[in-house]
Amino acid sequence: MSVAGLTGLRRATRETVSGLPREFWWLWTSTLVNRLGAFVATFMALYLTIDRGYSASYAGLVAALHGLGGVISSLGAGVMTDRLGRRPTLLVAQTSTALSVALLGFMRDPVAIAAVAFLVGMASNASRPAVQAMMADIVRPEDRIRAFSLNYWAINLGFAISSMAAGFIAEVSYLAGFMIEAGMTLVCAVLVFVKLPESRPQQETAFDDVPGKDAAVSLWTVLRDGRYMSVVGLSFLIALIFQQAYVGLPVAMGEAGFTPADFGLAIAVNGILIVVLQIPVTRFIQHRDPRLLLVASSLLAGYGFGLTAFAGSVGVFALTVCVWTLAEVVNAPTQTGLVVRLSPVHGRGRYQGIYTMSWAVAALVAPLMSGFVIDHWGAEWLWGICAVVGTLAAAGYWGLMRGLPDDGDGNGKGKGKGTSNSDSDSSETPVAQDTSAAPAPLADTSTA
Repeated sequence: MSVAGLTGLRRATRETVSGLPREFWWLWTSTLVNRLGAFVATFMALYLTIDRGYSASYAGLVAALHGLGGVISSLGAGVMTDRLGRRPTLLVAQTSTALSVALLGFMRDPVAIAAVAFLVGMASNASRPAVQAMMADIVRPEDRIRAFSLNYWAINLGFAISSMAAGFIAEVSYLAGFMIEAGMTLVCAVLVFVKLPESRPQQETAFDDVPGKDAAVSLWTVLRDGRYMSVVGLSFLIALIFQQAYVGLPVAMGEAGFTPADFGLAIAVNGILIVVLQIPVTRFIQHRDPRLLLVASSLLAGYGFGLTAFAGSVGVFALTVCVWTLAEVVNAPTQTGLVVRLSPVHGRGRYQGIYTMSWAVAALVAPLMSGFVIDHWGAEWLWGICAVVGTLAAAGYWGLMRGLPDDGDGNGKGKGKGTSNSDSDSSETPVAQDTSAAPAPLADTSTA
């Protein structure tokens, strides 16, 4: 690479990571450490079928219970995030995850394994609303897309490394994998305890500039927010598509005569591309119209999976993975930023909890959907349905985002009337900035 190229790369990297508060980087580090230790989600099915000798049906049941735990905890953790605070919720979630993962490694009875897997699903999913709410608290509105992209990049970087390492660990001892994940999750809890102050805005501060806004935000308030619940519904559709990468795609490739190694090679393209593209793509999309980004990413996701119907070799499967991975890179931070814009400052935990639940429900529905469609009509119908769902999601975003209030960064296109929460978001944004502009000093966080 030339000197000019290296200089440009350094400048681009510096612009991507500069300007974000130190608290964000400690939260980012906690995310990375957590994903580096991921083991259960990657190798649970293999552990149950190969190491423990249970049937594939039983492994599917355990996976469903794990997902059900995530659905339930999304709601509870959202309420905890608003009532108790972001930091206490993170500490409870991460400590509970470490203990339940360690316990799961010692379970031998099938009923006990299923019950503890349910607890692991609850505990591991409980931290997500708190992480997203804290990130929204401490990062300026104009930097949120960049921050969410960097966090998503950390998730995928950690997952890519842990997946490779977990393969070697599983050959030695599955129990060691459980213990390593438990230990690294405890490290995350320590980082939160020592380095992260509470970021929850005070309610009296959050309402200073929001005339007529009731201080009480309940789950019923979120469910009655029409625009926001429409976003949750569209998020569910997108999640339903992306989940096929791990439920429909391996089944379809197996029925077509491809080996697990072939599937691993094709799906590995997803993680590699996310690590390589997330930061440069973020620079490209950061100040662009979110409506166009969400519409484009929905179409890319739907038709990326739709193209799988024409794949007849590992190389073509990998090309289709490239298409929907680009959709994932664009959609993840943009949609998370939209969720924050539509969430009142004082209710971010509950709003994030409902949003997280859309992905957890998709993780439950996707296996049932793909299995039924493939068994009754064939894989080609599944990929056609993905294309249709992607088109419906794109149309939904196009209509929903009309008149969306500005987010403080000039990204809102129009000032049309929306729901009360979305209208109030632009007025609450300065409050969020004021609240997070002067967090407790890092040196004092251990006593916060």
